[in-house]
Amino acid sequence: MKLLFILDPLEELKAYKDTSVAIMRAAQARNHQIHACLQGSLAASFGLKAGARVVAEATRLTLRKDDEDWYRRHDTKVRALEEFDGVVVRKDPPFDMEYVASTWLLEAAERQGARVFNSPRAIRDHNEKFALAEFAQFAAPTLVTRSMADAHAFIARHKDTVVKPLDGMGGEGVFRVRADDLNRNAIVETVCALGRRNMMVQRYIPEITEGDKRVLVIDGKPVPYCLARLAKRGEARANLAAGGRGVARELSVRDRKIGEAAGAVLAKRGLLLVGLDVIGEHLTEVNVTSPTCFREIQDQTGFDVAGMFVDALERQIRGRKKK
Repeated sequence: MKLLFILDPLEELKAYKDTSVAIMRAAQARNHQIHACLQGSLAASFGLKAGARVVAEATRLTLRKDDEDWYRRHDTKVRALEEFDGVVVRKDPPFDMEYVASTWLLEAAERQGARVFNSPRAIRDHNEKFALAEFAQFAAPTLVTRSMADAHAFIARHKDTVVKPLDGMGGEGVFRVRADDLNRNAIVETVCALGRRNMMVQRYIPEITEGDKRVLVIDGKPVPYCLARLAKRGEARANLAAGGRGVARELSVRDRKIGEAAGAVLAKRGLLLVGLDVIGEHLTEVNVTSPTCFREIQDQTGFDVAGMFVDALERQIRGRKKK
């Protein structure tokens, strides 16, 4: 198969831990041809009764085992996305208007016959913070609002909370706020931009000290191991991007229940890969843009997460070709 990966710049990827690199290596090991492009190279032309033809400047790659010198570039050509057997979206957030525009382009490509994973419409429809609302049975008490007064009332009621923007990533803009915090007003004002944007306020979950678990769900099925991200000393956030340390663990009964329940819903919408964030017994986020942690789980447990993903990708591509 010929696969196109929409990525951040190749030179910015850290091959020793990058999930996209792990997936591409696993696909190449099965003799699939690997191509890469940047989000910014997507373009569409249409008119005169013709549907939108979506193209990208795609570079054919050969993946190497050396994490310091991990790829070789070959030919670069402008190609229509429907020429590829599958298009894998692995562009990191922020989920800004350029990301939204990319989902429009990718959805137009689907109408021309391209097979895109994750579904661009599903990516657009599932805000990684607010998607939690659909699975409220697994959530800690949560409020989404622009109202600073309502946020302060929530903080006063629950005493210990987490306040964060709806469009953050990697722990960016996340604050732990107690009712007696002297910086409480300033934090709320900053996160909601004085009432101009929505924020999420959640009751603090003490089990964060045991790890913020990344539960990966592939084609509706949970990977049997999660990565518990542990905050460094003096830090409230456990995100790896914020200096957290990852420890692979077998899924608990509760982790698996959350993964299976959410996976059954999300896979039907074209979300082939989802990263659920679970703290203690509670689901806290639903990551759909470019979920990570494959390498950490593979390296610590030996479980072939990338292989499981490529298996699912192959099944989906074969299934869509038959339709």
